[in-house]
Amino acid sequence: MSSATAPATDSPVTYIQHHLTNLGTGEGFWTWHLDTLFFGGLLATLIMLVSWKIGRSLDAEKPTGMQNLLEAILEFVDSQVKSIFHGRDRLVGPLGLTIFVWVFLMNAMDLIPVDLLPKLAEMVGIPYLKAVPTTDLGTTFALALSVFGLIIIYNIRSKGVIGYIKMFLFHPFGKWLIPVNIVMTTIEEVAKPVSLGLRLFGNMFAGELIFLLIALLPWWVQWPLGGGWAIFHILVITLQAFIFMLLTIVYLSMASQADH
Repeated sequence: MSSATAPATDSPVTYIQHHLTNLGTGEGFWTWHLDTLFFGGLLATLIMLVSWKIGRSLDAEKPTGMQNLLEAILEFVDSQVKSIFHGRDRLVGPLGLTIFVWVFLMNAMDLIPVDLLPKLAEMVGIPYLKAVPTTDLGTTFALALSVFGLIIIYNIRSKGVIGYIKMFLFHPFGKWLIPVNIVMTTIEEVAKPVSLGLRLFGNMFAGELIFLLIALLPWWVQWPLGGGWAIFHILVITLQAFIFMLLTIVYLSMASQADH
């Protein structure tokens, strides 16, 4: 959320480029985005600690506010799994819950004033800092590729190795167009992680960019515009977490069908 004006010495392009640059180490493909790893790991650790604490203090008679919130999220995710996933699976429910909460929290970092954490980082000698992990393609594609790996595992588990290979050979046009089938099915399968990763990245990157553009405006219009966009952006970050979770469940359900 925007709450500070860009320094007068910075041009708009320099200001935006600075805020969109990751703190990294390494070169080329092997560059590690340290800020992405830090904030993603920090939020994952927060989820585990809060879950562990709530799990130790569960009280059916006098539930705490946090317990009620967790139960509401659990019921919501469970209803989605039951309505979409065919059959029973011990992984899909916890996976859907983890994806929804983790992606939501990473998205919610976008609501922190855009200049706050970078300025604090500069005070301790850190030149660049991006606080929103999901505005990094590395994060969104890592999540998407993890889901894609599970899709392959579920396909092999439900169809067998031979059945999975046959899906590429004979779907969707039958045995007379095997070369076309291979190309079409490969594109169909590869499109799943690509669309998952790009959709989340694109929406969150665009939201972050709008906050940065608002920060370039005079201070007296930043608060109403930034506040209005932040309120709308709450819907965006929630919806993107929900869509990522929902599509993951849908893809795993499709992969679990033996006759697919």
